[in-house]
Amino acid sequence: MRLSSLLILVAAFATAAFLSVVAAILSADLIEDASQRGVQSELAREGMTWADVHAEGLQVFLTGIAPTEADRFKAISAAGRVVDAARVIDNMHIEATAGIAPPRFSVEILRNDAGIQLIGLIPEASDRDRLLRDLTRLDGEPNVTDFLETAAYDRPEGWQQALNYATSALEDLPRSKISVEAGRVAITAMSDSPEERRDIERALRRKAPPTLDLMLNITAPRPVITPFTLRFLLDEGGARFDACSADSVEARDRILKAAVDAGLQTDATCTIGLGVPTPRWADAVEIAFEGLSRLGGGSVTFSDADITLIALMGTDQALFDRVVGEMETSLPEVFALHSTLPTPVEEDGEAAEFTATLSPEGLLQIRGRLPNALSRTMTESYAASRFGSDGIHMAARLDETLPATWSLRVMAGLDALSYLNNGALTVTGEDVSVTGNTGDPTANDTIARLLADKLDKSDHFTIDVTYLEKLDPIAQLPTPEECVSKVKAVLDAQQITFEPGSGTLDAEAEPVIDEISEILRACEEISLKLEIQGHTDSQGREEMNQALSQTRAQSVLNALHDRRILTSGFTAVGYGETTPIADNDTEEGREANRRIEFVLIRPEDTAEPTDAAAEEADAPDAATEETTESTPQESAPQETDPDDQN
Repeated sequence: MRLSSLLILVAAFATAAFLSVVAAILSADLIEDASQRGVQSELAREGMTWADVHAEGLQVFLTGIAPTEADRFKAISAAGRVVDAARVIDNMHIEATAGIAPPRFSVEILRNDAGIQLIGLIPEASDRDRLLRDLTRLDGEPNVTDFLETAAYDRPEGWQQALNYATSALEDLPRSKISVEAGRVAITAMSDSPEERRDIERALRRKAPPTLDLMLNITAPRPVITPFTLRFLLDEGGARFDACSADSVEARDRILKAAVDAGLQTDATCTIGLGVPTPRWADAVEIAFEGLSRLGGGSVTFSDADITLIALMGTDQALFDRVVGEMETSLPEVFALHSTLPTPVEEDGEAAEFTATLSPEGLLQIRGRLPNALSRTMTESYAASRFGSDGIHMAARLDETLPATWSLRVMAGLDALSYLNNGALTVTGEDVSVTGNTGDPTANDTIARLLADKLDKSDHFTIDVTYLEKLDPIAQLPTPEECVSKVKAVLDAQQITFEPGSGTLDAEAEPVIDEISEILRACEEISLKLEIQGHTDSQGREEMNQALSQTRAQSVLNALHDRRILTSGFTAVGYGETTPIADNDTEEGREANRRIEFVLIRPEDTAEPTDAAAEEADAPDAATEETTESTPQESAPQETDPDDQN
C-alpha cells in the first residue's frame, strides 16, 4: 500500500515537471516568434526591407547589407523599439564603398609676387611631388604653398592633361588664377596692355590640346606709367607732342584742348594710365602750355613732378623772366620748374659730336667722339647688348675735352635708338637728337619718357620719330574679316564635297581643304574664332538632316585639325534644314541649301565709357578690359556636291 502511494506521488511530480518543460519550450517559441515578427514588422514599416531578422531564444539577430552606416544604425534602433536593445545582435554589413561615385576633383592655382598657392582636391593617383617640383622650377623659383587634399579614386579622364596644361601655362603668367577640372581649364590673369593681352591669349590657345575646354579671362588694366611723362614742343614746325600722359578721361580732354589753344593743328592722343604724382596734373599742364604759347615757342617736358621749360633761342629775356615767374607762382606746390633760355654759343673750331646710325638691316655704325678708351669700350659693349654684337661698327675717336656727362647722354641716346627699326642718334654739346622710323605706335612716348628720366633736367633733346604701318607686325596681320573673305573666295570657286548621304569627305575635297588650311594658318596669329556650320536641304527626316549636318561640319573641323591648324577657337555646329537660303522646292534651291559655312565670331567693340564710369575707372585700382562676348558676323557659304542628297 505504501509502495503504491509512493509511486503515485513520484508519477505526479514527473508529470508536473514534464508539463513545465513543455510549457517553457512553448513559451520560448512564442517569445521568439513574437520578437521576430515584431522586429520584422517594424523594419518593414521603416522601409528597411534589406534587413533579415532571426530570433534564438531571447536574442534577436539582424543580418543583411545596409546601404550606409546610417541605415545600419537606424535598423538597430528600430529593433530596439520592439525588444530590449540588449537582446539585439548586429550581424549586418555595409555596402562596398567602391560603388560610390567619386568626388569632384578640382585645383585652384594662385600665383602672385608672394609665390604660388595650391588649393583643392586631387586623385591620390596624381603625381603630387612632380607637380610641386614643376611649380618650384618656374622662373624665380617661387615659394609654393600646398593646401591640396587627396581622395583614393582613379584619375578621371582628361584630368592629367588639364593639370599638365595649367602647369605649362603658369610659366608665362606671373599674376594669375588657374582653375583646373577634368578636361577643363579656366585662366584669369592680367596683362600690361591690350597688345600683350592678345599675345598671351594667342600663346595660350596655341598650347591648348584640341580636346581641352579652355576659358580665358585676360584683362588689360590701365598701364602704370613710370615716370609719368608729357612733352610738348612749339617751334617753326608747329606744335606737337612727343609724349602725352593723363590720369583720367577728363584730364586727357583738358590737355588736348590746351594743346589746340597753344597751336596744335594735328590729331593727337594721350595715354591714360596710373602713376600720376598729383590729381592736379592737368592744371599744371594747362599752365605750362599757356606759358609756352606766351613765349612764342620752345619745349616743355614733364617727368613726374619735375617740369623742364626750354625757350627758343632769341626769346626776350624780360618776357622769359616774367612768364617763368608767373608760372612758378601759379603751378601747384608739388611741381618744380626748371627753366632755360638758350644763349648763342661761339664756336671755337670743330663742334664735338657723336653719331650712331641704325640701318633697316640692324647694322649700327658709331662715329664721332667719346671722352676716353673706357667710355669707348663701355659704349661698344652697351651697343652690342642692345643691337647684337655682329652688326656693330665702331669708328669713334677719343676727345678728353668732352664734358663729364657726355657718356651718360650717349648711353641714353643708344637706349632710345633701340626702339626704332632704323634711324640715327646725334649727341652734341647742346642737344641729344633721335630720328628715324618705327613700327611701334607708342615708341615716341617711350623714347620721350626714357630721355626725360635719364638725362639731366637742363639737357635739351629732340625727337623726330615716324610711325610706319608697314613696319608694325601687328598692323600687318590680316583682320578676321579678311581671313573669312579669303576662305569665301576659295569656296566660291571650288566645292567641299562629301560621299553621297554621308558625312565623309570624298577625295575631291582634299585640295579645297588644303587651300583653306593655308589661309587659316596665316590667320593663327590673330586668334581667329570660327563656327563651322553644316546645313542640308529639307528632304528626309528632320532628325536625320540635323545629324548629317553636324557630322559634316565636324568632318571639316577634323580635317583642319589633321593638317595641324590651330582649331582651339573653332566649333562645329549642325543646323540641319532649319536655315535655308533658297527654295527647297527646286533642285537648284536644294543644291544651294546643302552647304558648309565658315562663320566669324567677333568680340563686340568696347563701348566708350560714360562720365560716371570713367570717373570710377580713374580710381587707383581701376582696370578697364574689353568685352569677350561673341556674336556671328560674317560667313563664307559653301555648296556641297550637287549630286549628293542632303
